Amino acid sequence: MIKIIFCIRKLPGLTDAEFQRYWREDHADLVRQAAGPLNIRRYVQSHAFADPRVSPAIDARGIEAAPYDGIAELWWDDIDAILAAGASKEGRAAGRRLLEDEKRFIDVKASPLFYAREHEIIALKD
Repeated sequence: MIKIIFCIRKLPGLTDAEFQRYWREDHADLVRQAAGPLNIRRYVQSHAFADPRVSPAIDARGIEAAPYDGIAELWWDDIDAILAAGASKEGRAAGRRLLEDEKRFIDVKASPLFYAREHEIIALKD
């Protein structure tokens, strides 16, 4: 499978709660609607949080870049599925709707994305 990973920073002026609520509820509904036309197989949101008990692990790295507010991951069967979505009128329209909505709560220019293939090292156990 192929996935796209969005490293998301919220728009300035939004609180964490506002950002997370909009992303989890409103935008997630749009992604659900777009899943068919875009051939999306899976969609996961990871919302950042702060907790002083785990802060030392972050602080020890000496990171100078601003943290992300979340990560979105979307999966497709293969590159052909991504290309087929972009080749269809419905897929292009769905992609435009998602991007326009993202501009309501995401600092798009400060939120990089990339395509990836997973290499599972430790599997989930039942």
